Amino acid sequence: MTQTPLAAAPPSGSLPPARSWLGPLMVLGGGVAIGFAPIGLRIGIQEFGNELGPQAIAMWRYIFATPILFGLVLLIHRRLPRPPNKFIILAGTFFAIDIALWHWALTMTSVSNATFIVNLGNIGVGVVAWLFLKERPGMHWFFAASLAIAGAAALSLGGKALHTGGLKGDLFALGAACFVAGYMMFSKLGRRNLSGIEAIFWLSVVESVVAFIIVNLAGERILPVTANGFIVPLVLALVAHVMGQGLIVSGLGWTNTAVAGILVLAQPVVAAAIAWKLFDEPLTALQAAGAATILVAVWLAQRERTPRPA
Repeated sequence: MTQTPLAAAPPSGSLPPARSWLGPLMVLGGGVAIGFAPIGLRIGIQEFGNELGPQAIAMWRYIFATPILFGLVLLIHRRLPRPPNKFIILAGTFFAIDIALWHWALTMTSVSNATFIVNLGNIGVGVVAWLFLKERPGMHWFFAASLAIAGAAALSLGGKALHTGGLKGDLFALGAACFVAGYMMFSKLGRRNLSGIEAIFWLSVVESVVAFIIVNLAGERILPVTANGFIVPLVLALVAHVMGQGLIVSGLGWTNTAVAGILVLAQPVVAAAIAWKLFDEPLTALQAAGAATILVAVWLAQRERTPRPA
């Protein structure tokens, strides 16, 4: 069975030297793209809050992305997508639940608390990969992870308007952190016999189904009142999902999972920078230092690209 170069899985215990820079670059680019997701959600709630709820916005994001990704599969591979494997189904389920918990956490606890706790899940990806994928991180990763945790704490909790979050909301955010770690691990496993674009297509199909169930359980409106309610989900589908998640899932096939977890932390830095300009929310000195620390952690993490078998 022939595969495109993007679809080929790396040999166990090593990544192809010629591709050593491509995977981390794709994951980093995906992290930058999904930095627009919380901004889009905030605009959707503030400007179109009477149209769709947060869970419905997530559902339509997946639905709009699915036919676009199907078209890309046909364009790139000149054939229908191969059937999904069980890991892709698990990854899609984990991601949809992660986003649902994250959105609920934002309504129950402070944004700073929720953001910091969820970002811990990206660090936890390295531990999960070590335990289940036998990818033992090197010393670069441990130092980068320590810097990333410190930077995420400063960026998320160092604002002027600190509020104590509710315990229930913090637990929802912790659940989201666990699910995001599982999502990245299962996505890595699912990429072993699917190309990146096939994987993200099937992930979107699964996420659409799971999100539809969640929207009904949450009691939110399925359809917006006017067509304007579709604007934010459509933009999120193109930028955060097709570009962001597509790059991350594709890059995972060529990137150490632990390293990918830290590279994705470019997301909160991008979101903070956009909020500064768009919502006139300047960073405090502590937050700026946290953002800079995360970028240093990202630079350190990408220096170690070859997984070390345990």
